[in-house]
Amino acid sequence: MPLDAFSDQTMSRKAMKAELLDAETELRLAYAWRDQRDEAALHRLITAYMRLAISMASKFRRYGAPMNDLIQEASLGLMKAADKFDPDRGVRFSTYAVWWIKASIQDYVMRNWSMVRTGSTSSQKALFFNLRRVQAKLEREAESRGETLDAHQLRHMIATEVGVPLADVEMMEGRLSGTDFSLNATQSAEDEGREWIDALEDDSAQAAETVEGAHDAAHLRNWLIIAIQGLNQRERFIVTERKLREAPRTLESLGEELGLSKERVRQLEAAAFGKMRRSLETQSREVHHFL
Repeated sequence: MPLDAFSDQTMSRKAMKAELLDAETELRLAYAWRDQRDEAALHRLITAYMRLAISMASKFRRYGAPMNDLIQEASLGLMKAADKFDPDRGVRFSTYAVWWIKASIQDYVMRNWSMVRTGSTSSQKALFFNLRRVQAKLEREAESRGETLDAHQLRHMIATEVGVPLADVEMMEGRLSGTDFSLNATQSAEDEGREWIDALEDDSAQAAETVEGAHDAAHLRNWLIIAIQGLNQRERFIVTERKLREAPRTLESLGEELGLSKERVRQLEAAAFGKMRRSLETQSREVHHFL
């Protein structure tokens, strides 16, 4: 039985039992994380708002994505919000977090809408989630005026309404109206018709491998999070600065900040990687035993 069958249910139950933070407590936790990097405060803040993340994730189930994956993406958005939240701005964390959670889920839905990967610009994202609604609205308004819009007029009006180029509207209509077809389908109705896959020269991974890879990547991401959480504060800081930053820091700069030699930082980094490797191996064995 797949591991996914239990994780979203367990997470939902825990989220529903989490405390409700008042504004004063929320602000205190936010300051503790921002100013002191208090991980206990961060954990408490994120746990308290997991119910918000799960609630938002459930609103995107109609796009066909597994609920467990939606919850994972919502959780990542919540963690990004907590990391970037500035309590001095005078807004509630929940108000700020909504944007990050929604953005994370929307990016995931668009990436997985089709096995065929296409660009996902801000205008395409706006169209993906609003095109059908805007189209229906414009058609209703035209009908109330006794007008009939042809496809060309409707596309122009949608582009104006959403504020995107006409070409993006035309492309998004194709993405939303089309579906994924098997490459083993025949090109004609004849019994001996050639399959579409026979016309391709691409040696890349097949669809099943792509889906399995995405599924495995999701589990590996969770394992990595658990592995990182098993490090102490200094080890986690070194791993984050060395491997998780867009511009990784040098051993020398970390040594200067921590008051350690370059060699000592290298040793701590190696020890942290050893802990993470053992954690990943343990989790892998547990999953194989479970399956």
